[in-house]
Amino acid sequence: MQTTGSIALGLSPTVRYVLRLADTALIHAQRLAEWCGHGPVLEEDIALTNLSLDLLGQARALLTHAAALDGQGHDEDQLAFLRDERDFLNLTLVEQPMRRTSAHSPGGDFADTVVRNLLVATWLQLHWQRLAASHDAELAAIAGKSVKEARYHQAHAAQWAVRLGDGTPESARRMHAALERAWPYVPEMFADDEVDAYAVATGLGPARSSLHGPWRHQVGAVLTEATLEMPADTPYVSTGSRGVHSEHMGFILAEMQFLQRAYPGGRW
Repeated sequence: MQTTGSIALGLSPTVRYVLRLADTALIHAQRLAEWCGHGPVLEEDIALTNLSLDLLGQARALLTHAAALDGQGHDEDQLAFLRDERDFLNLTLVEQPMRRTSAHSPGGDFADTVVRNLLVATWLQLHWQRLAASHDAELAAIAGKSVKEARYHQAHAAQWAVRLGDGTPESARRMHAALERAWPYVPEMFADDEVDAYAVATGLGPARSSLHGPWRHQVGAVLTEATLEMPADTPYVSTGSRGVHSEHMGFILAEMQFLQRAYPGGRW
């Protein structure tokens, strides 16, 4: 069921493929922005905000492209602010709470942000590297710009992972706990479906499963340097990229979409 004022897309395999990346970047950016004014140190406060802005730029480019592919005359703002929860196709991992807002709120601490940035930045970087060869010229161009940002995001997260994992007993304990919280959402990052099969068959982009080996190698190297162990895989596979989200997604959209929903078509 759609909310009043919502829009829906045709969601061809090509559009779904682009939206999985766009929505992951968008929701990850929204979560990272929550650290603005709350970072552990001033420099990191600014750094996390810049990471969020990079991801927002990637999301904007991808949403604009998805709208053009869909051909219904929507723009990036409409796709971000007027789609309902079931129409978002982001990884479930990025919608999980990143920091506690009170003693009783869900989520972890700064370690959760470090771990998630490492896992997602590595995943996105591998996507962008492969998408540089996409038959879709616009998607390849977006990938060419985005891969540079993803490399920086990965390096930034890796530095913090090593600093905390190989730091004090307390920082190591927190990093281990953050890995355990994030790891159940990892299988979704590499779970193929009909969209992946279509992307490979048409030269649009890689199947998610093809990224698993390189991802484990890169993430594993960082964890080894951080004296952290990679958690055991779990059989659970989350479903955000199929539009079935965790209980946190609705709260994110309620905050993110409030202004446009309350004042449709409003302009500053």
